[in-house]
Amino acid sequence: GCFRAAMAAVGVQQTRVADCVTKVSLSISCDHLLDMDAFSKSDPLCVLFMNSSENHWFEVGRTEKIENCLSPKFSKPIVLDYYFEMVQKLRFEVHDIDTENCSLQEADFLGQLECTLGQIVSSRKLTKPLVKKDKMPAGKGTITICAEEMTDNRVVAFEVAARKLDKKDFFGKSDPFLEFYKQTETGWQLAHRTEVGKKVHPDACMLCFSSSQAEFECINSKKKEKKKGYKNSGIIIIKKSKVLWQYTFLDYIMGGCQINFTIAIDFTGSNGDPKFPQSLHYINPQGYNEYLAAIWAVGNVIQDYDSDKMFPAFGFGAQIPPAWQVSHEFPINFNPSNPFCAGVEGVVAAYQQCLPQVKLYGPTNFSPIINHVAHFGRQALQQQTASQYFVLLIITDGVITDMDETRNAIVNASRLPMSIIIVGVGGADFSAMEFLDGDDGVLRSTTGENAMRDIVQFVPFRKFQNCPKELLAQSVLAEIPDQVSGFFNTMNLKPLESCTPTSDLSASAPPLL
Repeated sequence: GCFRAAMAAVGVQQTRVADCVTKVSLSISCDHLLDMDAFSKSDPLCVLFMNSSENHWFEVGRTEKIENCLSPKFSKPIVLDYYFEMVQKLRFEVHDIDTENCSLQEADFLGQLECTLGQIVSSRKLTKPLVKKDKMPAGKGTITICAEEMTDNRVVAFEVAARKLDKKDFFGKSDPFLEFYKQTETGWQLAHRTEVGKKVHPDACMLCFSSSQAEFECINSKKKEKKKGYKNSGIIIIKKSKVLWQYTFLDYIMGGCQINFTIAIDFTGSNGDPKFPQSLHYINPQGYNEYLAAIWAVGNVIQDYDSDKMFPAFGFGAQIPPAWQVSHEFPINFNPSNPFCAGVEGVVAAYQQCLPQVKLYGPTNFSPIINHVAHFGRQALQQQTASQYFVLLIITDGVITDMDETRNAIVNASRLPMSIIIVGVGGADFSAMEFLDGDDGVLRSTTGENAMRDIVQFVPFRKFQNCPKELLAQSVLAEIPDQVSGFFNTMNLKPLESCTPTSDLSASAPPLL
């Protein structure tokens, strides 16, 4: 038997950001444009192009034309789909339009800006000088792009109870749970199921504003058959309903949260002598190996979210000068007081210079570098602000030697603003890495303590060897936005800068019988 209650004005959905496309609205303005008209001022229009491959750009939108204006503020925004895990290259072109059909072929070119969508959203408001097609300055002209996420992140949190439910068990009472359904074009669709006998916690299921309906169903866990037309099966009471704000990844990024990127590279002996082509550390004449490919793929995406683009890079498993002791946490620039490298290019250069100076050895220990980054995550959390989040990229060729210590380190790190990406290079057995990636279950420490959340994403590089290089980054980074917003929301930390109201938008709802 079951009891159903339909409520208007809400539609149920799960709150994973990755399940839907995030749309970003770009508002554009310019200042001090070149005056290309003899008897009046320029009539500017801005066209946005996106890069789909090496040299192929396609138009994705354009603003309106504003007549006789050298400092236009365009009222028509351009809306794009945003993906954190991709480098979305954009080119803004400003033209002086001289024809009614707004043809670019007959227009005068006023300047352009190339950037990424990541750079725009991480700064929220990006102002840059316009340049000519030869990259020289286009006079004193500048362009400003403001980004805004097009998401209604209001959610309704329910506290639900039930009374006088039918007794469905022969011995003992029923074991009820609630199911939430949302209305779709094809009918009612299950959106969320509570645990048996548990109240509906605000984090368990969120109801987002829409024009559809939501439906509740109370079921006995041991007997799921539903009798059609069964009435008076019990009472469901909505004891409390509050409209809350569920902050998104972009809320935190646009609010000023920095993504701190750390790289850890495996220098154990199983990689092979870097002087020979059989080694995973061998750099071929084209300047390529799998370690470098992973650094470039992940670093190119994340660098847009770190304002100073200074990345600490460490090695582990090598004997290092001058004492030739094995180290599992040494800066690859050999500067312990300043392990930072300038951009992804700096990390690559430091790696290339480090290789001939160390002796590959072992074992393969992850816990020291995880605990190193966790130390800074713990310091950031003590500030009680959503100002910093840490992403550790570990590139390795083999089986973990300190598995117990690594499990404990990951479980501890799951309570910190931190995520771990592991890329496995070479042809080793990486089943232990899959164990650390909690997609198939909750990771536990050696003492049985559960990880608060899944923070590890593992991929074997060989899976992407014959694919476009961007696919590796998309695979390992796709979960980062949910991990960032999920952690800060769980810790009740709001974005540093936010125009979002923080108060509840409705009082507790009266009981619904």
